Amino acid sequence: MFGTTDRRHFMKHAAAGAAVAVPGLSFLADLKARAPEMQKKQKSLIILWMGGGPSTIDLWDMKPDSPNGGDHKPKTTAASGISITEHLPKVAEQFKHLSIIRSLNSNEGDHARGTFIMNTGRQRSPILDYPSLGSVLSFFQGTDPEAAKNADLPAFMSVGGTQIGSGFLGMKYAPFTIQNPGQPPENVSSPVDEKRTIRRAAIFEKLEGGLVQTGSDRKPIMDAAQAHKEVYEKALSLVVSQRKEVFNLEKEIDGKPIDAKLKEDYGAAGTGNNNFGRGCLLARKLVEAGVACVEVSLGGWDNHNGIFPILANQRLPVLDKGFGTLVKDLAARGRLKDTVIVWMGDFGRTPRINQNAGRDHFPRAWSVVIGGGEIKGGVAYGKTDKDGTSAVENQVGVLDVYGTIYRGLGLDPQPEVNASVRDNLGRPYYIAGNRIDNNETGSKIKDSYWIKDLVS
Repeated sequence: MFGTTDRRHFMKHAAAGAAVAVPGLSFLADLKARAPEMQKKQKSLIILWMGGGPSTIDLWDMKPDSPNGGDHKPKTTAASGISITEHLPKVAEQFKHLSIIRSLNSNEGDHARGTFIMNTGRQRSPILDYPSLGSVLSFFQGTDPEAAKNADLPAFMSVGGTQIGSGFLGMKYAPFTIQNPGQPPENVSSPVDEKRTIRRAAIFEKLEGGLVQTGSDRKPIMDAAQAHKEVYEKALSLVVSQRKEVFNLEKEIDGKPIDAKLKEDYGAAGTGNNNFGRGCLLARKLVEAGVACVEVSLGGWDNHNGIFPILANQRLPVLDKGFGTLVKDLAARGRLKDTVIVWMGDFGRTPRINQNAGRDHFPRAWSVVIGGGEIKGGVAYGKTDKDGTSAVENQVGVLDVYGTIYRGLGLDPQPEVNASVRDNLGRPYYIAGNRIDNNETGSKIKDSYWIKDLVS
């Protein structure tokens, strides 16, 4: 429990204030009088986003016997028959919990378009603004009465920068951005006392509610007024929350101090501490608190020049500590079964090493890593040829990866089962595509909506 007494006290005064001022504060009334407890059936997603396009041939699909192999050597992992780069020893130890998809063709080699398709599963559309994966999960959490008990915290948080927003789902499901993990977000404490906060909230609800238009079904029309109202409602929910200590990296959510060695293992403290390590530790705390999706960013992967020392000395040591410790920590705390982790970026990089000892953009055959939830560990799915230039076994598309993520979270992405998401025109939005549609370009698997070999 987190602040049960204070929360009940707040709601008591909120109800009284609303009765005097306006019949508003409807969104505050939705915040439960007691603090939420994470329900066992809930699952969360952590996205480790590698901005710039990581070289997966140097990490997850190494080719030591090819001229394209590069400077680094492979290392065996905890999973029989799977080797990865020697520069990720902590991650290698966790491969009983992780699997690699080595045959992804994402079609897009441009940074902006690649970022969009990997975060939404779709190509950009001139008529429809697609929502990010995290926003879709935020929407699902809002429709689950048990999961919605966590509404005092944003359901989708982005640590280190936001990639893609909520699209047609609206600002209610947009990511909450945390720029400096370990520090409280700005402006989450009210500058006035509790009674004045309640009165201000009531006035706000009356003013904003009068501007919002409704359709024939009496539901709000998603326009600028509704978007503005939703942003402020989310902000006020966090301001009045008694769980803001979740952002504190000195204490666990139960108030106990976080182990100093654990923080160093993450890269969140000590020599070489960094925002990615702090972000991974924060992500673990946030999913324990019931957040549906957390995206943690690590940039600097656009290595057209001198790629091998950059990977060995800069990117991979940071990634190894944060990623490896995150998996180990979640497993030790019994949370990995309820948390899916996916490692991905804009696209991969060329197997051929260019004249500047770097690698260029390459979306045709690259890798993502996935684990946790209902995802099997210790599997290498798909295969590229001996030089890494093309997928020769079990090629997959982005929507196949998405369907697998959803299944790992316990969600069935089949259109006939799951059509609860609607776009701004009222049409069903199929979260992992529609295989019946011959124009569907995001899938390479035609007989399933997920990779069956990867789901328990």
